[in-house]
Amino acid sequence: QLQLVESGGGLVQPGGSLRLSCAASGFTLAYYSIGWFRQAPGKEREGVACIGSSGGSTNYVDSVKGRFTISRDSAKNTVHLQMNSVKPEDTAIYYCAAVGTRLCVVSGGRWDYWGQGTQVTVSS
Repeated sequence: QLQLVESGGGLVQPGGSLRLSCAASGFTLAYYSIGWFRQAPGKEREGVACIGSSGGSTNYVDSVKGRFTISRDSAKNTVHLQMNSVKPEDTAIYYCAAVGTRLCVVSGGRWDYWGQGTQVTVSS
């Protein structure tokens, strides 16, 4: 059974950092493009960042560029989202997703496998 599990969410103060992890079971993440998405209360889900399977090309939504970094840990079959200089507007449930393509885009596109999400709350 193919499964994605997110972890690392929690409460963080504005300006702080958090690292989210997306672990896979049943398949090897290195062969998939992986995306991070978020959904805040009352808002539509939006793509945050993604990393392609080929060479690890990355894409970010403008609002997180320079603050968030997506990366792979192939040895642990995990993808991370390092969140720095977080803002209250980053508060949301964060999901990871996978699709069997070499390249990825953060908006639109098709994503075949989804995790259950992890809550991130940025507040003082």
